[in-house]
Amino acid sequence: MLTVNKLIPGARGLAPVLLKRAAQVELDWDVRQKSRFDATDSQGRTLAVFLPRGTVVRGGDCLVAEDGTLIRVLAAPQAVLVVRHCSEHGSAFDLTRAAYHLGNRHVALELRPDRLQLEPDHVLADMLRGMHLIVSEEQQAFEPEAGAYAAAGHAHEAPAPRPVAIPVRAAPTPHVHGPGCGHDHGHDHDHGHSH
Repeated sequence: MLTVNKLIPGARGLAPVLLKRAAQVELDWDVRQKSRFDATDSQGRTLAVFLPRGTVVRGGDCLVAEDGTLIRVLAAPQAVLVVRHCSEHGSAFDLTRAAYHLGNRHVALELRPDRLQLEPDHVLADMLRGMHLIVSEEQQAFEPEAGAYAAAGHAHEAPAPRPVAIPVRAAPTPHVHGPGCGHDHGHDHDHGHSH
């Protein structure tokens, strides 16, 4: 049995040749969100994983055993609901609306440019279909968003934004509207207001 107590998020800093030689372990989301679990790697070894509480393991991470053995983590395919917008009667904005409603219910949600993925739930599937979205159950790797309150410094944060040069111009002289400014301020047209 290998005891694992270290995680290298995204396998950062490891040479590709080391990762290529490393054993793999396929874990579904239910296991990857636990900090303590047992698993079996691709070489048939039992892993006893003891990570700091609150650690979430992601596909692409690398586990490190006490003896230095590296084990690459793969996100195992699992049953998920895949939500897509209807290209005939809707738009991609429908996915944004769905993500909002699912977020209000604190649902673990994976965001993709063309779809949303969540764990199977027939009540939510019916709600989404009622919003004219296409919902199917598929076997996919599931990597939900970490959330706005994820631990600071977590390895799966977006990289720091690069500085952007923004040209700064002096503010123009303010234009004061008043008599004789040359603009027509009459509002004789109807705005559709009824009194």
